[in-house]
Amino acid sequence: MTMPLAMPMRFHELLASRTAEGREYLTNAPIIRRVLAGQIRRDEYIAFLTEAFHHVRHTVPLLMAVGARLPTRLGWLRKEIIHYTEEEEGHEQWILNDIEAAGGDASAASASPPSTAADSMVAYAYDTATRRNPVGFFGMVFVLEGASVALACNAADRIQASLQLPNRALTYLRSHGQLDQQHVQHLYGILDRLDEEEDRAAVEQCARVMFHLYGNIFRELDMRALEGRAA
Repeated sequence: MTMPLAMPMRFHELLASRTAEGREYLTNAPIIRRVLAGQIRRDEYIAFLTEAFHHVRHTVPLLMAVGARLPTRLGWLRKEIIHYTEEEEGHEQWILNDIEAAGGDASAASASPPSTAADSMVAYAYDTATRRNPVGFFGMVFVLEGASVALACNAADRIQASLQLPNRALTYLRSHGQLDQQHVQHLYGILDRLDEEEDRAAVEQCARVMFHLYGNIFRELDMRALEGRAA
């Protein structure tokens, strides 16, 4: 009896397999485990939103930088980047609104410097967009949108229940968890159209780095929380 041939893995499936270690590094951050166990303080949630503001506000400029450097062979990606730009416009304001609704100071958050971890993640993203193969930036999209679908809605429910926050304090997490369920399938379609090895390698390299840099944001939040409790 002839066994049916296994279907070759699509690129987004290969990418998920090859970056599994990085995903574990992100999802195993202690503060994420505490959030999912309903053990987060209000100041920690506001600190998370502040770091989210510091990287989300760069999303549209980064997309524009990527679009400007795409080679002719990837011209089909420009309309996808326009779509992403329109979808992401103004999301940093959602975060500031959430900070206010959660009892924080949005003006102070927007004026604060980013953490070293958030600054490093943004710097690597700009380096990818302006110096490396720009299509590698979709590795960052893979990390952020994939993490949103896996964590955002569940985390939002746990945070709201443990901190007794109003719905208007969780618009960023909830909207991203819902929107990114659609975005992820769209992203997979983009990734699976990439047929040049140099482009796939660039996406994989960026995703590997971004899982660790994004994970470092959560680990730095946890270190600051420990320092605060020890003070």
